[in-house]
Amino acid sequence: MTTTVLHNARLIDGNGGAPIPDATVVIEDDKISYAGSSAGAPATKDATSIDLEGNSICPGFFDVHVHLYLPGTKGSPLMTAVLPESFRYFQLIERLKVTLEAGVTTVRDLMGVDVGVREAIAAGLIEGPRLLVAEKMLSQSGGHADFHIVAGVDGTRLVGGVLVDTVDEARVEARKLCRTGVDVIKIASSGGVTSPNDQPEYLGVREELVEAIVEEGQHYGGRPVAAHAIGLPGIEAAVNGGARSIEHGYALTDELRKKMVENGQFLVPTLLETLKPDTATPQARAKSEKWHKIAQESIRASVAAGVKIATGTDAGLVPDHGTNLGEVGLLVRFGGMTPLQAITAGTKTSAELCELDDVLGTLETGKLADVVVVKGDPSQDADLVGDNDNILLVIKEGKIKIDRGGFTD
Repeated sequence: MTTTVLHNARLIDGNGGAPIPDATVVIEDDKISYAGSSAGAPATKDATSIDLEGNSICPGFFDVHVHLYLPGTKGSPLMTAVLPESFRYFQLIERLKVTLEAGVTTVRDLMGVDVGVREAIAAGLIEGPRLLVAEKMLSQSGGHADFHIVAGVDGTRLVGGVLVDTVDEARVEARKLCRTGVDVIKIASSGGVTSPNDQPEYLGVREELVEAIVEEGQHYGGRPVAAHAIGLPGIEAAVNGGARSIEHGYALTDELRKKMVENGQFLVPTLLETLKPDTATPQARAKSEKWHKIAQESIRASVAAGVKIATGTDAGLVPDHGTNLGEVGLLVRFGGMTPLQAITAGTKTSAELCELDDVLGTLETGKLADVVVVKGDPSQDADLVGDNDNILLVIKEGKIKIDRGGFTD
């Protein structure tokens, strides 16, 4: 057994309580064996001791809405579509690396990469955050996953779209996804910003199709449904149809927020992408400028209503990979959260959404040792975690992945 002792640090354990100012975290192999006041820390033998110089220990963070196959500002989604698939896999290496080194130890890819990438990370073949995958996105013809272009080109398959227009088709395609081993089923119950044939206010996958897909996911291993839903009709269909998470949720109403609280549904507001317009096409730019403003005005009411908020960014679509934790500060800026609440959203609440809260999301005895050391005190300034220069140490399952602080030199 290898033992690592992190000490001389402030502990922000993810549960939302006041930080412990003089704290110690003990890691044995890949798990936390102690996290609390230094005064109560157990004696350890043959341990590696790391003095964190008064900085802050946080749980590993989550980004529950990314697209690793997309380049963010580092390239064009159109170029992505014409590259050989083998080349695209090699592009993932750097994207996974910078995401992990930004302090994000778990991500949910909601369309693009398949279960093979998840398994390659789990087997240690490539470095990256723990990965949950949806692989594809289901929508109706003419919906958010339909990339038929009027010039006659069909890019639907290239972007990971699957078209379903009846309940029976929805059931079959959901079963096929479950058969491949996906962790979550992604649907589009509204139109979108990037899609060429619809508007965010359009109704996408109808409520009866949402219900059918939710039922299939539950039947085949309890797989949850994540619903892309921007405009009101699509949000209504997703909430009433039983989706576990509403992705974006820009046009939420107070009535729907109340339903989400009653149902225990999660909101993933993707605020980071609202800072820049989608420039893929002129139409996308116009749509994003309108709807991103609505998003920034809507999130505060959702927080105040008690909706469970998880952190997701749409990294790869607009935000760059590795900028993920800027979302935490935006939950304070636009959502009115306290810094501790925003940190909890990015750790404990996101782990609950992913149904990993029994092993991740907080720093407690018996949980996996995903640990991020942040310079200064993010419980007072949540923007600290969004600057990678402040991410001093990242540990995933007990292993150091980056040490910017030079603690182990």
